[in-house]
Amino acid sequence: MLWAALVSLLVVAQTALVLMTLRYEEARAQERADEAANAVASELRHRSQQILQGLQMLGARKVPADDWRQDAQALMRTLGELARVERRGVDGRVTQSTDSPFRTPLFQHWPRAELQLETELACAAALRAATPQFARSQFVPMQGGLGVEVVDVCIGQHESGQHVGFVVGSIVLSGLLEEIRPAELSRQFELSFVESDGTRLARAGSVRGAGVYSADRIVDLPGNGLQLRVDAMERKPGLIPNLAVALVLGLSLALAAVVVLLVHDVRRRARAEGALAEALAFRKAMEDSLITGVRARDRSGRIVHVNPAFCAMVGYPADELVAATVPPYWPPEHVATYQQRQAERLNPGADFEPSREGYETVFMRKGGERFPVMVYEAPLLDSVGKHTGWMSTVVDVSAQRRMEDLSRQQQERLQATARLASVGEMASLLSHELNQPLSAIASYATGSINLMERPDGDTPALLQQAMQRIAEQAERAGRVIKSVHNFVRRRDQAHEVLGADVLIESVMPLVRLQARKSGARIEVDVSTPAPRVKVDRTMLEQVLLNLTRNGLQAMEGDMPVAERVLTIRAHITQVRWVAFSVTDTGAGVPSVVAQQLFTPFFTTKGEGMGLGLSLCRTVIEQHGGVIDFENLPRGAAFRFTLPLAALRSAEAAA
Repeated sequence: MLWAALVSLLVVAQTALVLMTLRYEEARAQERADEAANAVASELRHRSQQILQGLQMLGARKVPADDWRQDAQALMRTLGELARVERRGVDGRVTQSTDSPFRTPLFQHWPRAELQLETELACAAALRAATPQFARSQFVPMQGGLGVEVVDVCIGQHESGQHVGFVVGSIVLSGLLEEIRPAELSRQFELSFVESDGTRLARAGSVRGAGVYSADRIVDLPGNGLQLRVDAMERKPGLIPNLAVALVLGLSLALAAVVVLLVHDVRRRARAEGALAEALAFRKAMEDSLITGVRARDRSGRIVHVNPAFCAMVGYPADELVAATVPPYWPPEHVATYQQRQAERLNPGADFEPSREGYETVFMRKGGERFPVMVYEAPLLDSVGKHTGWMSTVVDVSAQRRMEDLSRQQQERLQATARLASVGEMASLLSHELNQPLSAIASYATGSINLMERPDGDTPALLQQAMQRIAEQAERAGRVIKSVHNFVRRRDQAHEVLGADVLIESVMPLVRLQARKSGARIEVDVSTPAPRVKVDRTMLEQVLLNLTRNGLQAMEGDMPVAERVLTIRAHITQVRWVAFSVTDTGAGVPSVVAQQLFTPFFTTKGEGMGLGLSLCRTVIEQHGGVIDFENLPRGAAFRFTLPLAALRSAEAAA
């Protein structure tokens, strides 16, 4: 109860102090507004006297019209708020007028005759009272839908006791405020003229008032009074308006906090211990629920902590991993390499920056199974920022590698299928090409049997000649079959460096088969010496075969045989690139087909699979090049590029 009473007293004292300070600050702000209102009202009265004196002096001078206009403009230059000066006769009609050279003429948009009722009333009052009179303010429309609030002042002119006319000056209220506002007040207050109902007539000042602290003053002018309002930009003071209140409030809060801490010290300790236990339990639960392995090592490389996911990954319990000098999940054949790599990673140089990209390595399960993992390491810092070791996250990527192998196998199968499809299209050519040597072999074999049945003096020589012809025809058929076999069979995707001429010559036997059927002529243009490229030979042979077969097929039909020419070129371009091209003299590629030419499974052939050009683009892009085509005036040209292989040192020196 005593502690509660003390806290209550502190709260009451503090609240009372803050309320008193806030009221004091509000009173100070209102006093500043009142002082500003008094200063501006005094300046308004002084300024109105200057305007009256200037107009009276202007009316007292008997000068020609031109000289009077010059004097009036000089007066308006001195008094910027004076926008117009008029000379009126005894009947009140305007006889002469001039506008300020610094303002837009007031009555340019609205006739003066329709806005002079208040002016006539002021002039009548000035005549009766024999003193200057201010008219009531009136709104003068301007161009663009805008306008200004204007007050006219009328001064009677007398000569030898006789009334001879009036001098009328039009004062722009906003200009009057701009002329009299002090610079220091304009940054803190908004000045305005208002009517009795609060309607604002004119304003001045670089800021807008907040409407909290304001002061109104009535500026008495002969015949009229203007209500001046000074509105401060200040708002109600905040909870801590100044440094003194902040210090008192801070000390009070500190004292209250000390009292609360003394009362609840034991409970706070208990809550802290409970929170620590919950945090440890939460961290352990979070680590246990991770499917990614977590491993912590000290500066010497010893394992100090692992999570259950890491233990399940390698198959060893946590205590065995922590107690081991050499990690048991390292494959025995890689221990020396891993120890050297660990020494480099755990003891980097002074300019070392930890990488967030990770590295791939191989771990071993307890049963001896090797599996690939991706390891990401980061420095392990204690509570004061000291580097105490390394924290690693380990991801088992064996499933990902299996998927990549499966995808690669499927790609190889697709490529093999495309090659088989190419050979299938040439089956008729092969049957025609092989029929001749096989027929010859059969004929020579029959003749040899007949010679053996009828021996005579010339039989050995004739038999030898027949056997030689059989061997030649068998070799010819074997070359054809070997060319197809080398193309169809699956090979490891090993890149080798070979000349462009060798690459082209390897597919020429199959190309000539197709050319012989269609009656086309093959031309080969390879620069000398032949450029060398590093490629997967099997895949590039398939690209060349697909392009040449398409070119030969494009020239079949009604085209004369003499005009069927297929040109294969290989030249060096742009220093480090080799450009290959296959050009035919066919009808070219239609624009509708060109848009989908390299799309998989798109074909214009009834028996085609639509994989040829799509496979060509994939192979060329895998080698770092590009493939495209161009319609020529006669025919089409398919081009692709391959990187130029590095020359041997002796060739480079030469």
